[in-house]
Amino acid sequence: MKKLNIPLVVLLVAALAMSVMWTVPMSSSAHADDPDYLTFSAGIFDVNRQKDQGAEFSLEYRSDKKFWLFKPFLHAAGVTNGMTFFGAGVLIDIYFGRRWVLTPSFAPTWWQGKTDDLDLGHALEFRTRLEMAYRFDDRSRLGLSFSHSSNASLGDTNPGTESLMLNYSVPFSKIGGWF
Repeated sequence: MKKLNIPLVVLLVAALAMSVMWTVPMSSSAHADDPDYLTFSAGIFDVNRQKDQGAEFSLEYRSDKKFWLFKPFLHAAGVTNGMTFFGAGVLIDIYFGRRWVLTPSFAPTWWQGKTDDLDLGHALEFRTRLEMAYRFDDRSRLGLSFSHSSNASLGDTNPGTESLMLNYSVPFSKIGGWF
């Protein structure tokens, strides 16, 4: 049985979402006042190939500043198999009414932690992610995302890997109330 080309599927879904963005009527109040976020994520690393699976945990700061359509973000992730990823990138929030938000993103990341079973082939990896989230009244979000990391053939090998994550984004201004 032929394996599904996950990066191609993610790219096609993102392209479809971008085309829908221009045709679906959206109220300006749906996204006009979105804050910056701190996003906590937990999930399964190497979910597709299963060469070196582990639990993945990540933290992102997602800015509320917009540059044309793009918002910048910072990303840090650790996997129970010893791998770490640090990077920064851009994302786009695509709103479907008041509650649903589709967020494609792209981030170059610095990877460390080769294991016996999975060597990603280069320290520079590129992560593409597609997240679908439900937005609550307080603007926090709960979502599910699928991402692919690959070195874009910069290294001798380019195995790539995928992650399936559960994400909770909390408005950055609300974090001070936790302490």
